[in-house]
Amino acid sequence: MSKSDPEKPAAKTHNGERIAKILSRAGVASRREAERMIEAGRVSVNAAQITSPALNVTDADEITVDGKPLTAPEPPRLWLFHKPTGLVSTDHDEKGRETIYSVLPEDIPRVMSVGRLDLNSEGLLLLTNDGGIKRRLELPSTGWLRRYRVRVNGRPTDAVLEPLRKGVTVDGEAFQPMTVTLDRQQGANAWLTIGLREGRNREIRRALADVGLSVNRLIRVSYGPFQLGELKPGTVEEVRRKILRDQLGLDAGDDTGTAAKKPTHATRRRTARPPQSKSKSGVHRPQRPKR
Repeated sequence: MSKSDPEKPAAKTHNGERIAKILSRAGVASRREAERMIEAGRVSVNAAQITSPALNVTDADEITVDGKPLTAPEPPRLWLFHKPTGLVSTDHDEKGRETIYSVLPEDIPRVMSVGRLDLNSEGLLLLTNDGGIKRRLELPSTGWLRRYRVRVNGRPTDAVLEPLRKGVTVDGEAFQPMTVTLDRQQGANAWLTIGLREGRNREIRRALADVGLSVNRLIRVSYGPFQLGELKPGTVEEVRRKILRDQLGLDAGDDTGTAAKKPTHATRRRTARPPQSKSKSGVHRPQRPKR
């Protein structure tokens, strides 16, 4: 944002874009979080504190957050993160549990997670510096398939799993039909591959519990075209800008830029995961776990 006369009142025109959208695009916070920051009085426009997100701003307006000028947004960027278990996917946790942000590399900019993986879930978590990307990828209308490798206690049959393929209702909440494949039975446990296009809170665990199955391991292996592949637990890797352009239609600058040509490791213990194989096309595909 360019500087302007500090005495200029906050813009009240319908031109420009909503202030929360601008903050989100600049990587300050998600749009919803930005609205809460505004309501808390942490944002000023042209030296005037605002408390309502119902305000449009333009490049001529000077925006500050917690007294610091808003910098021009970076080009949109996206990272793949192999989230280990034992981490929550929020900025802060009211129970004092460790978050993904406490283990991310210091050289990574302020990022937001695309959706979440709960404390006991692991696998692919997308991170972005751009609120518009976050919103786009989380919208159900995007329709991207999210695939999970799920270990359950029990001996599921197709008859047991069929309700999941048709869609179940749990505690009054309707879940969309899932793709469910029984991969293998190993003693008291079975491995499933589950695909869904909506990511509701603990959806897979709740849906499986509804048909009498208890989840004891859950690994997200893909989110739309983005694959976990051979990314090791606790590791971050930036998506190339060419892929962002091709998959999301974004102008992300030149095709060669990438924050890390080699994966960047977070400082945390590693956990075991199913082995991976790589196809001739370079797309990583999970193998069935050998346990």
